[in-house]
Amino acid sequence: MKRKILFIYGTRPEAVKMAPLIQELRKRSEAFEVQVCLTGQHRHMLDQVNSFFGISGDHDLNIMSPNQTLFDITSRALIGIGEVLAKVNPDLVFVQGDTTTVLAGALAAYYRQIKVAHLEAGLRSGNKYSPFPEEINRSLTGRIADFHFAPTPMALANLNREHVGGKTWVVGNTVVDALLLGLDIIKKTGFEESILEFLSIQIPAFRILHQRVLDGRARVVLVTGHRRESFGKPFENICDAMLRIVDNYTDVELVYPVHLNPNVRGVVTSRLGSSTRIHLVEPLDYPYLIWFESFCTFILTDSGGIQEEGPTLGKPVLVMRDVTERIEGIESGTALLVGTDSDRIFTEASRLLNDHEHYMRMSMATNPYGDGTTSRQIAQILEDERTWE
Repeated sequence: MKRKILFIYGTRPEAVKMAPLIQELRKRSEAFEVQVCLTGQHRHMLDQVNSFFGISGDHDLNIMSPNQTLFDITSRALIGIGEVLAKVNPDLVFVQGDTTTVLAGALAAYYRQIKVAHLEAGLRSGNKYSPFPEEINRSLTGRIADFHFAPTPMALANLNREHVGGKTWVVGNTVVDALLLGLDIIKKTGFEESILEFLSIQIPAFRILHQRVLDGRARVVLVTGHRRESFGKPFENICDAMLRIVDNYTDVELVYPVHLNPNVRGVVTSRLGSSTRIHLVEPLDYPYLIWFESFCTFILTDSGGIQEEGPTLGKPVLVMRDVTERIEGIESGTALLVGTDSDRIFTEASRLLNDHEHYMRMSMATNPYGDGTTSRQIAQILEDERTWE
């Protein structure tokens, strides 16, 4: 029996993690009819990922508006998705992760009594306000979903503890599938030269810096930060730590793709804009970002996806959050939770820069997030008629 599958997503992280699964199911056209619904929660960042992976939307709600609030996103997405579901009437709706689009998609499908599959199910921080609103989005989606694809045994344990119902599987995380696929595309298409050209525009001396890194005469740290819970004083602390790092290590340069949110951009620009070795650049398209992750020495971030990508590339990750729903990386030793305290961030960054053995322990730690076969595992599960009973 051929199953009609509708993927619903609206942000870059969702697009990245959905892409390899969409491609895998489309290869199996005898078993699945695949359609894609885009909410456009994040317009530009969403579009560039889809373009890179060769995916286009069959339905586009285009809900993004200036200064949009959580109320705006939720209501527009819920109504728009409801209308798409009425037209498509899929056998299964796929949502991924913890965005507002995820909650709206799951709720709309529930209202129409359509089965929901939750990709990357079971992550929990235990604090409903951190990450905000993602922790509650993910938890509520877990109560609705019929199929739960957990990335790790710990995520599965969270689901079992909550007695969510439905069917559960541990399959790894499609972020690893996407990362390996993306790096392969970059390698095979010669896209690296385009990346270097772009970065040279953003950072005029980048080709010199690139060669210095290759020669072992310089080190580059990648920084990303955008979490709502860090707005205000926490972001000021993060910026202070960045300044201390470059003041104390003359061979180190930081590259910070600055999020478009004015709560981030204003603080970061005013505090770091005059530093000659902290390079503030526009948000990097997905291929540029993963290339830079593979190029840098280590990563300072509050991003969920980068916490999973870093271990795949052997890059230590310092997580600038007080809590994380990705505990596996912390426990395996690939990542370290450093919060937003300036002293703690500087101390742990210094340890990575000074202590080679410590750096290698984090770099070589076991990756808990999968081996790049998650999409294939899920496709095989969905091809099994017993899954649908």
